[in-house]
Amino acid sequence: MKVLIVSDTHRRNDNYIKVLERVAPVDMVVHCGDIEGSEYLIAEAAGCPVQMVVGNNDFFSDLPREKEFYIGKYRVWLTHGHNYYVSMSNETLKREAREKGVDIVMFGHTHRPIVDMASDLIAVNPGSLTYPRQEGRRPSYVIMDIDRKGEAHFTINYL
Repeated sequence: MKVLIVSDTHRRNDNYIKVLERVAPVDMVVHCGDIEGSEYLIAEAAGCPVQMVVGNNDFFSDLPREKEFYIGKYRVWLTHGHNYYVSMSNETLKREAREKGVDIVMFGHTHRPIVDMASDLIAVNPGSLTYPRQEGRRPSYVIMDIDRKGEAHFTINYL
């Protein structure tokens, strides 16, 4: 199973379309928020199931603030992260994720990609496809691959 994880596209979707073309086919797309009215485009272009939540700039969206679902054997919590002070660190978010009993927390907001793997929790932020803030400022996304044994592997990728 192949999952494309993106965030913070801010209604500028050219890079999202480029990434879809580059990594296709995918079995699921996860968008960690700040879609700004492009929900329909994000879902239709994916051509597969899509999980999305609102970000701090999604003022008129009907999307949920947070969501829990499964990818393979993994229980995933999806949130934009701004309500958990992720701009300061991801410790509050990880503490909340552990209290929820999830295996993976996916979030955005910082525009900086990370895959933080601990023995009991994986925290994934794909960065931003539109306004990257990490060193080098390259648009980023994460690919989650589930191997034949059901184990998850994560790769940060750049345009």
